[in-house]
Amino acid sequence: MADPKGFLTTGREVAETRPVDERVKDWNEVYVPGSLLPVISKQAGRCMDCGIPFCHSGCPLGNLIPEWNDYAYRGDWTAASERLHATNNFPEFTGRLCPAPCETACVLGINQPAVTIKNVEVTIIDKAWEAGAVTPQPPERLSGKTVAVVGSGPAGLAAAQQLTRAGHTVAVYERADRIGGLLRYGIPEFKMEKRHINRRVEQMRAEGTKFRTGVEIGRDIDAAKLRKRYDAVVIAAGATTARDLPVPGRELGGIHQAMDYLPLANKVQEGDYVAPPITAEGKHVVVIGGGDTGADCVGTAHRQGAASVTQLEIMPRPSEERPEGQPWPTYPMTYKVTSAHEEGGERVYSVSTTHFEGTAPEEGQAVGNVAFLHLVEVEFRDGRFEPVPGTERKIPAELVTLAMGFTGVDRDNGLVEQLGLELDARGNVARDADYATSVPGVFVAGDAGRGQSLIVWAIAEGRSAARGVDRMLTGASELPAPIRPTDRALAV
Repeated sequence: MADPKGFLTTGREVAETRPVDERVKDWNEVYVPGSLLPVISKQAGRCMDCGIPFCHSGCPLGNLIPEWNDYAYRGDWTAASERLHATNNFPEFTGRLCPAPCETACVLGINQPAVTIKNVEVTIIDKAWEAGAVTPQPPERLSGKTVAVVGSGPAGLAAAQQLTRAGHTVAVYERADRIGGLLRYGIPEFKMEKRHINRRVEQMRAEGTKFRTGVEIGRDIDAAKLRKRYDAVVIAAGATTARDLPVPGRELGGIHQAMDYLPLANKVQEGDYVAPPITAEGKHVVVIGGGDTGADCVGTAHRQGAASVTQLEIMPRPSEERPEGQPWPTYPMTYKVTSAHEEGGERVYSVSTTHFEGTAPEEGQAVGNVAFLHLVEVEFRDGRFEPVPGTERKIPAELVTLAMGFTGVDRDNGLVEQLGLELDARGNVARDADYATSVPGVFVAGDAGRGQSLIVWAIAEGRSAARGVDRMLTGASELPAPIRPTDRALAV
């Protein structure tokens, strides 16, 4: 145990954020660089090293949290990094982006603020990179087997790194122009600077992983031919079919899916554009959807100089305290204020969009641009949301982003049909206990098989699917498999 009295003598302190008026003028990460170092050892000392560490259950990766908390408390950053990497290929991603279900499962959190596990994690990995302790781990020998990984998000990268280190020759195919999937183009720069992805990719290249960007399997290369070319294929293409909003006026200009809007802002940071083709500058912005993607749209709109930002959510406003029906150690649906929400804007709950109102089309335009969004308050009755009479109103809306989640794997590019993959009832690629699909030699990991989920589940699935592939190719595997395809988060 790090500090036997740490949880009694030390209060919870989290990473310090930069002032709002400063950070909305740039795209750098919102946290003050180095602000954790003076406090993080004591924060790690709050860990009680529980006899049954429920933080392990909260995290699908099975992170050895009490162990690396102890090393961090003692200042042994090298040992802490080794324990962290034992279960997590990319802790600098999870330490910045994960909503930390480990913290809501922390035993200390029963009656006190939980240990700042996420902050300790990101400090450990940042210290490891600074010290040069994160080095390539190429295999001692090659197996002679080849694997194609389709998709370079966290699941695809985790599977590729595990399989490369097992000695297989791995090529990652990514349809975008850069590696990273939604980490690259779905996560704004202010949440995670892309240099973190770049140095991991360089580590993986040094280990032997090959990367093929700008290649969409199903369109540029026939998926069936890809299967014949490789000994195994891992589908880690995500669940990228966005949920739409089929209401009158949807065809108006200025209404975009979040994943059509967010990547353009990231491409500006990559130097591809001077200004994004879709911008919130000077506009009244409405974000439909109250989740993380919606918050990303809010923060992006602030930085682009929006005139106003309003975020709509059909669900009621959550409680700020853990609801009675969501007991520890489950992940509670509580009211959260992200860094983007701290920066301004209005959040409106229990409302549903009825239709959009637009301007008259200009010369050469087929339709006009959205100008107003009409909404109505709703109540949940008899299993559905019902409008409340007399609550209709309209709000200015010159740019609308739809951030309502995703419904399954992409069916338009031919990947599913060309391979003949079976889908489950939710539109995800069906798989067995080894992450193998209905097609011999083809496996699936991440959101493509699980559905929309968290980054920790994606990495855990990538690691687990790698074991299934390795066992098929060699007859046995020593790679870890932290979760089964049927495992789900602690919930009620």
